[in-house]
Amino acid sequence: MAESENEAPVLATQQALDLILEIQQDHPDILFHQSGGCCDGSSPMCYPKSEFRIGENDVRLGEIGGVPFYISGGQYEAWKHTQLIIDVVQGRGGMFSLDNGRERRFLTRSRIRGGESCPIFR
Repeated sequence: MAESENEAPVLATQQALDLILEIQQDHPDILFHQSGGCCDGSSPMCYPKSEFRIGENDVRLGEIGGVPFYISGGQYEAWKHTQLIIDVVQGRGGMFSLDNGRERRFLTRSRIRGGESCPIFR
């Protein structure tokens, strides 16, 4: 049974999908990771697949634009009841993220699954 949009663990806005396609022109094989760590904060980080090692506690939430999206195990436990919505805002991406230098960056918003939109991450 296909997951409905209201129940998918991770979604992307059209702006995020457009930025993914732009990044893939330079780096075709990428992935996302949401760690919640001190250095990358709440921004989802976009990496070349060959340059990022998935940890044994990382959880694959799904895909956005055909790109795998992972979250750290601890972050997953805290937010497993939410739906992550990957969006784009003006600004610089994380230092090691592929959105850096494009004057737009990925941003994670969230809502309780099946609930109204309400930004939790900033």
